[in-house]
Amino acid sequence: MTPTRDGEPLIRIADATVSYDKHAVLTDIDMTLHAGAFVGVVGPSGSGKTSLLRLILGSLRPRHGTVTRRPGLATAYVPQLETVNWNFPITVGECVLMARTRRTLPWPTRAERADVAHTLERLGIGDLAHRHIRDLSGGQQQRMFLARALLRRPQLLLLDEPTSGVDITTRHDMLHLLADINTDGVAILLTTHDLNGVAAHLPQLVALNRTILAAGSAHQVITAPVLEATFGAPMHVMKHLGMPVVLDAHPPARHTPNRLAA
Repeated sequence: MTPTRDGEPLIRIADATVSYDKHAVLTDIDMTLHAGAFVGVVGPSGSGKTSLLRLILGSLRPRHGTVTRRPGLATAYVPQLETVNWNFPITVGECVLMARTRRTLPWPTRAERADVAHTLERLGIGDLAHRHIRDLSGGQQQRMFLARALLRRPQLLLLDEPTSGVDITTRHDMLHLLADINTDGVAILLTTHDLNGVAAHLPQLVALNRTILAAGSAHQVITAPVLEATFGAPMHVMKHLGMPVVLDAHPPARHTPNRLAA
């Protein structure tokens, strides 16, 4: 993770525990995100990945521990597609316009419309502005929400399973697009359970199952011991063209982890 010029991180989480109804979903979380970071959080369903994003956003507060955000930090969030009501009567352009934060008028200005059009064009869906959101493919839906997030000019972009339910080509296109956004100076943290298609291609990874079990490069995190502790089943890892490849990527969904040193 590349530090900023002044060394001040965007986010610093120290010894944070998060609970729902006294049931801990995250325990002893320590994480620091700097400008320029591009990090993937891997773990099974129920491991606390979405809760970690909510903790960073501030919509969850730790039971103990601290979350420190850089003053004035601009964040944006792209949710899982499964959580969206696709029958809501709204077009792509209208959905993206909902990201406006400084509303002086109830209708968008010419400049705001131009900004939306430019952002949609940048993401390759400029011709879909007037289409209903339910009439999009999975990849187009994901790009629409990414456009809405980028309209906020974030310094930190959080994405929850951005490649879930899309085909291989769309998944690769999304990864390249996120890499370009990261190169433009936006720090990115995303969650994924896709170890081969997504995680192995990210510069930094965090293995999470209620607590952080390992953090580092793909070669440090995508290892048989780390994955077994994270997913709760034996997993075989081999190298192909210099990259780690998981041969069994479908372990049980829930597991109480054994801590490993990061």
